[in-house]
Amino acid sequence: MKKSKLHILLIGYGKMGKAIETVALQRGHNISAIVSDRQIDLEHICRSYHPNIAFEFTSPASAVNNLEMLLDAGIPVVCGSTGWLSQWDAIRAKVQEQNGTLFYASNFSPGVNLMFKMAEIAGRFFNSMPEYEVSVEEIHHTEKKDIPSGTAITLAQKIMSGMDRKKTWTINENKGDDAAIPIHAQRLPDVPGTHKVSFSSPIDTLEISHIAHNRMGFATGAVQAAEWVLGKKGVYLMEDFLRDQF
Repeated sequence: MKKSKLHILLIGYGKMGKAIETVALQRGHNISAIVSDRQIDLEHICRSYHPNIAFEFTSPASAVNNLEMLLDAGIPVVCGSTGWLSQWDAIRAKVQEQNGTLFYASNFSPGVNLMFKMAEIAGRFFNSMPEYEVSVEEIHHTEKKDIPSGTAITLAQKIMSGMDRKKTWTINENKGDDAAIPIHAQRLPDVPGTHKVSFSSPIDTLEISHIAHNRMGFATGAVQAAEWVLGKKGVYLMEDFLRDQF
């Protein structure tokens, strides 16, 4: 089936924004407008450049406001900004109110999304084995503003969905809380993204890891998600997109 051409409003022109631009152009799409992570009049930009989809990859501080303005303008959105999900319910309600379109993922890499499923299965497997303790480790570039990463939080949530004895997550240590999954977060120069889940006991350790060599996998997944969601209404996640591929 031939994909419709995307006329893209790219909001956020950092490392991911530039990677999305490269992939989108390679796949024959058009970049209608690019704006950085600053206070902007999205309504004016949408009227002037007529995008048929927007990519929102900015920061926790600006993501919600950008999403609200895009939904008000009737522009479908692919969002990869993390750190704002405390307002998830309000944005979902906004999508429904405006009969809009939102595709959200904490990580658009197919490999990472397979890792999510593996973490969920492992959580169920080790649920009845209290001798195994679980932890999550993530390493990102020094410019990443949210700690821990949305990907690390999603990994912890996937584990908790199958592991009854884990109820929450904490940063860097569980502080004596046996119900918490510790997430160890590091920020180092020029690291696209590394994530590791460990299930450790006195006798052995199982590790599931994903190491990104560059951002092109994330960007390709984001553009493919935009191609897939164009023309749809509602809120969609990577699991919806991947389910439709197989």
